[in-house]
Amino acid sequence: MAKKAENNSNVLYLYSSDDRMAIIQRKSLAVEVATQLQEQILKGDYVLNQQLPVEQKLMDRFGVGRSTIREAVKILVNSGYVRVLQGVGTFIEDNPGMNETMPQRLKRADSVEVEEVRRVLEMKISEKAAMNRTGNDISKMEYFLDKKAKAAEANSPGEYIDAHIEFYRVLADASRNVLLTELFKTFTKQLKSTLLNRYQDSGFFDESSDLYYKLLDSIIRQDPSRAWYWSGKITGQTP
Repeated sequence: MAKKAENNSNVLYLYSSDDRMAIIQRKSLAVEVATQLQEQILKGDYVLNQQLPVEQKLMDRFGVGRSTIREAVKILVNSGYVRVLQGVGTFIEDNPGMNETMPQRLKRADSVEVEEVRRVLEMKISEKAAMNRTGNDISKMEYFLDKKAKAAEANSPGEYIDAHIEFYRVLADASRNVLLTELFKTFTKQLKSTLLNRYQDSGFFDESSDLYYKLLDSIIRQDPSRAWYWSGKITGQTP
């Protein structure tokens, strides 16, 4: 239990009951300002080559001093979001998304980009799942294919898409590739939104249901080339 706390502008010192000291770094004002400006750039509040407001306006907006603004701008420069032209001003750089996290980038992705990534990702996941699946994985795949079939019969696109995503989540887990699994999990929110916008009823899915069972059969048989093929048929990548 902490007995007392002392602090300066950047570091908080906590003294425990056994006289050991823990140091918790606070986020500086400059980092907070840089973070807010970065979010505004990523949301499109500023466009390519647009000039940022002058220092005084930024000082007034964020309620901080000149040194804080200059440090925040330096952080953005080092991160590749802005460039400074001496005597002219600070401008939005050509590659503002270079340091975005994947979830941030996916928020800006259009449906075509999402669909392209979905096709490649699902095919690779299927191939790896055929190589590494277990009996328990197969049982889960069968369960979600059954849910997909029931959702198609009920013409429930939302439930069908949920089951579709869960089916491929199981495939991702069965791939035994941690990066593929994490990538798919990161991708699922945007994928669901894209699929809901694309398909207003489950008729399309109902027509393709046989392909999913052929994909499952190839995974059961541990045939990665056939799993790749049938996944490609589902996404329209293979003839």
